[in-house]
Amino acid sequence: MTLSARRGEPAQPGAATPQPQPQVASASWDALGMLIQLVVTDGARIGEARQMLAGDLAEVDLACSRFRPDSELAALARAAPGADGLCTTTVSPLLAEAVAVALRAASLTKGDVDPTVGAALSALGYDRDFGQISRSGPPLPVAVRAVPGWREIRLDTRTRQLTLPAGVQLDLGATVKAWAADRSAARIAASLGCGVLVSLGGDTAVVGDPPEGGWRIRVQDVTGRPEDPAHGPATVIAIRDGGLATSSTAARRWQRGGDVLHHILDPRTALPAAPVWRTVSVAAGTCADANTASTAAIIRGRRALAWLATLRLPARLVETDGTVHTLNGWPPD
Repeated sequence: MTLSARRGEPAQPGAATPQPQPQVASASWDALGMLIQLVVTDGARIGEARQMLAGDLAEVDLACSRFRPDSELAALARAAPGADGLCTTTVSPLLAEAVAVALRAASLTKGDVDPTVGAALSALGYDRDFGQISRSGPPLPVAVRAVPGWREIRLDTRTRQLTLPAGVQLDLGATVKAWAADRSAARIAASLGCGVLVSLGGDTAVVGDPPEGGWRIRVQDVTGRPEDPAHGPATVIAIRDGGLATSSTAARRWQRGGDVLHHILDPRTALPAAPVWRTVSVAAGTCADANTASTAAIIRGRRALAWLATLRLPARLVETDGTVHTLNGWPPD
C-alpha cells in the first residue's frame, strides 16, 4: 500500500489564518487479481474508506467470482435442472444486482457484451484467476462454437429468481468490476461525506466533490500505479464525476500454440475479438456504462468509431500500431 497526501498552502505572514483544508489521501494494493486504487478528499478518513472498500470487494468476490468453487455464481453452474432443462434459483440481492447490470449491458450493446461466455473463456484457458494462468502452452482445439446467449437468461428482479439453461456458465467479468467501483464509491462517499475515487483494475468511479482540477487519471494499456512507468501509449485526463473505463486486448493475453489470445470474446464466434484496438477508453455517467461501451467497442472493431460518435461519449481508441483516435470532446494526447 502507498499513502500520499496533499495539504493546503501555509498562511502568509500577516495574512488572516485560512480555514484548514482537508488533505487528499490515496491507497493502492493488489487484490483479486487486479490493482485496487482508492482516493479520498478527506485524508483523515482513508483508513475507514479502505476498510469499507475491502469489505465490499470480499462480498462481491464471494457472490460473483467464476473461479471460486464456493462462490454463489459457481453454485449456479452446478444446480440441477428441472424437467424443462432449466435451473431456477433464488439468488442474493448482490448477485441479482450484478446479473441485472450484465443483462442491461447485453441489451444496450445488442449482445456484444454477453454474460454467457463463461464456458467459452474456460475452453480458451481462462479458467482461473489470471495471475495463475500459464502465459504459454500447447495448442488448444479451438473452434467456433455457440454461446448460449444472454436472451436465454431470465431474472425476476422482484423475487430475485434467476433462470438459465442447465450447464450455462455465467461470466460477469465484463461488467462486475465497473459496477463494483460505482457501488463502493457511492457507499463510501455517502458514509464519510467526502469525495471518493475507486479504481478496480482501471475501471474508475468518482463520487462527491473532486479535488481542485478534478480527478486526474492516467489511461494506458495495463493499469498501473501513477508513480510507475506507463505501459504503451498513455495519457492523463481529469474527470469531475461519473466514471472512466479502459478495455484492453494488450493487458490479459496468453498464448496457446501459435495463437495469441485475450479475454474479450466476440459472442458470435466465442473467440477473442479481432485485434483492431489495443485499448479503448470511455467516459460516461457511471463506470458501468463506460465499461459497457469500451468493451463493446473492442468487439465492434472499426464500426466502433461511428457507434461511439452517436453515443456522444468521450472516447479514446488506440490501434494496434499505436495510432490514437479521440472522439466527442476527449482531449488530444
